[in-house]
Amino acid sequence: MSQAPQVFFHVGLSKTGTTFLQYRVFPKLQGLHYIQRTHYRQAPARINRGEAARYLVSREFDQQFEEEVRWFAQKVPQAQPVIVFRRHDSYMASQYRRFVKNGFAGRLQEFIDLDGDRGYFRQQDLDYRRYLRLLEGHFSAAPLVFCYDDLREQPEAFYQVLARSMGAQLSLAHVDRSRKHTSYSERQLLFLRRLSRHLNLRKRRMARWGPAHFVLKLFREGLRYSLLSLGRIWPAIPEERLLDQAYLKRLRDYGEEDWQAIQQRAAQTWHQFKASHPGA
Repeated sequence: MSQAPQVFFHVGLSKTGTTFLQYRVFPKLQGLHYIQRTHYRQAPARINRGEAARYLVSREFDQQFEEEVRWFAQKVPQAQPVIVFRRHDSYMASQYRRFVKNGFAGRLQEFIDLDGDRGYFRQQDLDYRRYLRLLEGHFSAAPLVFCYDDLREQPEAFYQVLARSMGAQLSLAHVDRSRKHTSYSERQLLFLRRLSRHLNLRKRRMARWGPAHFVLKLFREGLRYSLLSLGRIWPAIPEERLLDQAYLKRLRDYGEEDWQAIQQRAAQTWHQFKASHPGA
């Protein structure tokens, strides 16, 4: 009986550099057969066909994390998860900006509610150790844990540790470090948030009939991006802020113990790499 292929499964949380890694770093790794996000559903079948001896599969998850981890683990139980975490307040702030850009009209306190847990994101979504328990419970190999701060502050070292942790090689000269996504200013997002209280701009099924949905979706997306552009010049409301800094401080305090535990796990990944590559 042939040996099962070695598989690394990047469970990419949104707003942790996932898209950048998927398009700018993972395709450049040497020594791994990379199955990109658009072929995620076909990945288990391709792995079982034995196209290569070592694979990297990547997918972006939010609240469907548990469901998708369970599905992939049933198909490829020997996979070793790879996950990047972002400090709780920074993670929620970035997620909130993304959702406002996509038509969310509520405040940050309505997006993630630390008091009544009635927000769009729930308090369990801030329990990073829960993510690790899920991964450890479904896969036989311990997760490789990284921190988004390292990706931002020391990218070259991050790329190398990530690559070597998976037994791959990476030429830094081949990594395009330009931004993958456009950023929108606070002024633009505030303008869109005000309008979203009167216009439903959120991503949703627009019509049952496929062609009608496609046309309506194009109209909605075109309107949303046009409004974002208009927000650059529309008069701002004095003292209006997108993010409540006091609430962000609450989010940081709420996740402090959890974040320290994640940093310790990430440090283990880096120390293992340094121990095996002392000259790196």
